[in-house]
Amino acid sequence: MTDTAPPASALADTVLDRLTTVYPAAANPFRAQEMVAYMKGVAPFLGVRTPERRALSRTVLDGTPRPDETDCAAIALRCFALPEREYHYFAVDYLRRHVKRCSSDFLPVARRLVTTVSWWDTVDHLAAHVVGGLVAADPALASAMDTWIDDEDLWVARTALLHQLRYKDATDAERLFAYCLRRSAHPDFFIRKAIGWSLREYGKTAPAEVRAFVAAHGSRLSPLSVREALKNL
Repeated sequence: MTDTAPPASALADTVLDRLTTVYPAAANPFRAQEMVAYMKGVAPFLGVRTPERRALSRTVLDGTPRPDETDCAAIALRCFALPEREYHYFAVDYLRRHVKRCSSDFLPVARRLVTTVSWWDTVDHLAAHVVGGLVAADPALASAMDTWIDDEDLWVARTALLHQLRYKDATDAERLFAYCLRRSAHPDFFIRKAIGWSLREYGKTAPAEVRAFVAAHGSRLSPLSVREALKNL
């Protein structure tokens, strides 16, 4: 799936029609202002909190069939084309649930989502659950991560850093450590935080290896990355 324009999908037509009826009916303008402020104005909000939103999502999806890859792409891309952030959250939740129905060809769609209205609230879930799931299913996609880590878009690079977040024993430690060093001089908070977070998470599985890495290379890492990496060690 190399084209990232939303493909035709009858299921997406049904889901989007229901979604854009059910979600706005639960909108709360006052709460929306609070959510916009909390998320630094990255996008407008309807003002639907997560528990309520997920309950509404179950209503939207009631009776719908399991999607194929085309349906997943259509639903996600069409949701991300809508302005309010809750629609983006719906897309991320949907992909988390159905990522195993997507092939390696879905990676360009995932990248499109990562680079659309980019902020940690969507990117981190896409990285750990969607991109990470795709790479786990097809290790050949790791070569794409080797390209993403050097991307000028910090959110693409952050995704490469975080895609192994849930891998535990299956983590490619050599690749993880190499990524951390390759972006260690990056000035942005979100990259430095991701370096520390990825190390801290792997440290739950391999604490000695993470301690040794930080001891050997801590001078190249930012204080934030070191602090995050060692927080639980």
